[in-house]
Amino acid sequence: MDSRAALHRLETAFSTLRPDTVGVIRELYADHAWFKDPFNEVHDSAAIERIFAHMFEQLVEPRFVIVERTLEGRDAWLAWNLDYRVRAAGPQRRIHGASHLVFGEDGRVLRHRDYWDTAEELYESVPLLGSVLRMIKSRLRAS
Repeated sequence: MDSRAALHRLETAFSTLRPDTVGVIRELYADHAWFKDPFNEVHDSAAIERIFAHMFEQLVEPRFVIVERTLEGRDAWLAWNLDYRVRAAGPQRRIHGASHLVFGEDGRVLRHRDYWDTAEELYESVPLLGSVLRMIKSRLRAS
């Protein structure tokens, strides 16, 4: 499978991911794939699947929207938004991030690293912690 087709398959899977389809992760990732995000670092497709299953346990209606993509050889970059709610009646929230992916010859992901700012995207929405982080941020700002 060429990398373009592999990337399209991965984008489609993540854009339509639901609790009952999270098992597709094992098809998209090599058995000993490496995955890292701000909270996790694992080395097999079963563990990667558990991370995304856990996302559905913690968040209400999480949905990935791919906003930009770059592919060069077997390396891909995706810019994405994760829209979600913490509670069903709560406000819609968004995390903006990017993923670096490396595909194997068979089209499955060998390496997946997510980059996103936990302070700005997540912690600043926590009432007391958020105000402290915003104060620190304003003191460090150059202007």
